[in-house]
Amino acid sequence: MPYTPENRERALRIIARYPERRSALLPLLHLAQDQDGWLSPDAMAEIAELLGIEPVEVLGVASFYTMYKRDRPRRLVVSVCTNVSCLVNGAGQVHEAVAEAFAADDEILVEEVECLAACDAAPVLQVNYEFHPVAGPEAAVALVEEYRRGDRTARGVSGGRALR
Repeated sequence: MPYTPENRERALRIIARYPERRSALLPLLHLAQDQDGWLSPDAMAEIAELLGIEPVEVLGVASFYTMYKRDRPRRLVVSVCTNVSCLVNGAGQVHEAVAEAFAADDEILVEEVECLAACDAAPVLQVNYEFHPVAGPEAAVALVEEYRRGDRTARGVSGGRALR
């Protein structure tokens, strides 16, 4: 979805703060994601138009950073760190187990992320940006299941829909 009229005005004010228009790209991506919960192709096309750059440049930046979501919002976003410390401590198996366990659940997005900055607690994951060290694949699946059942409430969740 393109920017609302209010957010389009906000986007123009953000752009005006930068001597080079393209420097406003990251804040505009945040604004679009805050509005819709994700970066739709239409939103990225509008950002490209506002900045006078090609849509592929916007996609390149949005796809580089894991903080930008290019999938529609889900009730739960499970981010499994697969950087070196986590990887050598079983993050690959954690990611595989969680992805397999919740593959059929359209309300859960399981993703790999590059680093959650918790090497001392590896392997780690986040559920809607709530940090959790996990003891292994089974513990990770059980943890996500607790969120799915509602036994735990993830930050940014209200009425079953992720907030932005």
